[in-house]
Amino acid sequence: MEEPKRLKHILSDVKPDSCPSRLNFHCHTTCSDGSLSPVELIKQATDKQIAHLSVTDHNTVSAYKRMNNWLNDNKYQYHSLPKLWTGIEITGTLKKTLVHIIGLGFDISHSSLSPYANGESSYGNALNASNIVNAIHNAGGLAILAHPARYRLPYMELLNEAIRIGFDGAEAWYDYEHKKLWKPTRLICASIDNFLKDHGLLSTCGTDTHGYDLTTR
Repeated sequence: MEEPKRLKHILSDVKPDSCPSRLNFHCHTTCSDGSLSPVELIKQATDKQIAHLSVTDHNTVSAYKRMNNWLNDNKYQYHSLPKLWTGIEITGTLKKTLVHIIGLGFDISHSSLSPYANGESSYGNALNASNIVNAIHNAGGLAILAHPARYRLPYMELLNEAIRIGFDGAEAWYDYEHKKLWKPTRLICASIDNFLKDHGLLSTCGTDTHGYDLTTR
């Protein structure tokens, strides 16, 4: 199965309990504002037997190569290793509201993402969500609206606009209450998940870890 199709297939089966024990498509390293180094994070993901992982550092993909190198160096040392997907989190504007847009499964060397992966915040037209979505799509990736219920506007307004400009999905399962042990906020998350399914969009999940434990935020 081709990589983009494989990723879509995995996301089509995301459930409330998929994260954090099996899937994590939203976490951070010291390459942006996380506490774990790339190697520390991939080691922890391996120890926790996470099956699919994407590090979504802000405006950089520099963690990916370090983590991928570690996986290649240790492929005979472990019974199983996570499947590491490319990821990035980019700030953009959707309905004149600042939001975070996650890119998943893209070609890390594609030039379209260069303006968004240089370690600096975007400005001007580059901030427009439609331009960010196009850049992710041009690199062969999926564009996901992160934590839709964390913004100034109601999440249904943002989701409808996301559909209009071509997002592939949204982060349905998210811990808005920041519990000690990560747990999705059921009513909000179920509402988002149902909306996405009704419109044929993908649901993702992730802990949004910035600390030292992948099972918490």
